[in-house]
Amino acid sequence: MKAFVLAFGTRGDVQPFVALGRALSDAGHEVLVAGPACYEPLAAAEDVPFAPINDRWNRLTDEPHIQEALATNYRGLKAKRTAIEVVRRTRQYIAAALDDITAAVPAQTDVVVHHTLLPGQHLAEALGVPAVPVALQPNWVPTSAFPCPMFAPSWLPRSFNRLSYRPAALAPAMLLGAVGKHWRARLGLRTRRGSGDPFRRPDGGRAFVLQAFSRHVLPQPADWPGYAPVTGYWTRAGQDQCPSPALAMFLDSGTPPVYVGFGSMRGQNPDAIGEMVQQMVHATGLRAVVATGAGGIAMAGASTDSVHVVDEAPHDWLFPRTAAIIHHGGAGTTAAALLAGRPQVICPFTGDQPFWSERMRSIGVAPDPIPQRHITAERLINAVEATRSDTTMPRTAAEMGELVRSEGGTHRAVELLLEVSADPARTS
Repeated sequence: MKAFVLAFGTRGDVQPFVALGRALSDAGHEVLVAGPACYEPLAAAEDVPFAPINDRWNRLTDEPHIQEALATNYRGLKAKRTAIEVVRRTRQYIAAALDDITAAVPAQTDVVVHHTLLPGQHLAEALGVPAVPVALQPNWVPTSAFPCPMFAPSWLPRSFNRLSYRPAALAPAMLLGAVGKHWRARLGLRTRRGSGDPFRRPDGGRAFVLQAFSRHVLPQPADWPGYAPVTGYWTRAGQDQCPSPALAMFLDSGTPPVYVGFGSMRGQNPDAIGEMVQQMVHATGLRAVVATGAGGIAMAGASTDSVHVVDEAPHDWLFPRTAAIIHHGGAGTTAAALLAGRPQVICPFTGDQPFWSERMRSIGVAPDPIPQRHITAERLINAVEATRSDTTMPRTAAEMGELVRSEGGTHRAVELLLEVSADPARTS
């Protein structure tokens, strides 16, 4: 089998696709992963063939007014105007990325695996091969069990749950606008009804969807169809990475630290967050590894005996060596924390992060979440103390870690892709 894998988004979105690429190679298949150029080192570390594509979208959150809108989850008129700007510019950047993808298409591709926000179904149709969209979050396959995590409030009456997934179904085409249609034309395809829906095959049937999260974290609803299996998390990327000598020395010099990092998220006051982290360390007597990431946490001064500051660190290597993990609730970071088997404290910003933070609380691996707009030093201290005073939480986290590690999600995904490439119309 020869797979063309299209990745998109931040590090937590891209890393599972790189892990899939490694698993495909290990199973004897040919693979090329196309993804944001800034994440080429992730693929290089795993020896996965990689085609860099335009990554200007990944730098949108460097801009202060976009950071401000994200921190409020686009609340208010000003933030809504920013959201419109983000959509407009995202379309421009995706158009450039699609040009790069077109130039990178391998000969004799058998299957196109793609992030839901990249219209891989058009490329697959032009090649005459199956397209397999990937759901890193449970946003895309309707269920009556819970409302859509990305687009619906948790208090929605249960009778509206399935209906709440309609905006998600429309989101890929709405985000792309005319970009997807223009790409179809460049690929030599005619416009047809429903072509913008990544979850429909050209013949109108349902596309096979891989849901890359854990059934132990989110029990599979009875009404999820056979064409949307839950594989488990896709892991491997970064497991063999070595940290900096300074980080390794810090870890070896004392008790396991707390990890604090918000990935690509940046709130309105990184300096205040940094001060809160310092207060938490002082009040709890714990050590901390603080990852400043995209600037969500600003730490005054250099590292000390109790606080080690890094830009980023390999989660798969670092998280199992910590006492607890404070993070933003992104799907990728949440998966890494679960796999590490450590208690979590989640401070969600936007999107699906509130959903994952509530799931972690409900399965007993985290205390009540602290939304970014409500974070204080006292709340942070209390949440960290809860991961120690609640004696069942560390045990539950360790047990959950064993369960999700045992699923072998990446290898299951490879098996399913092989079956789909042999039977593109498969529905179970």
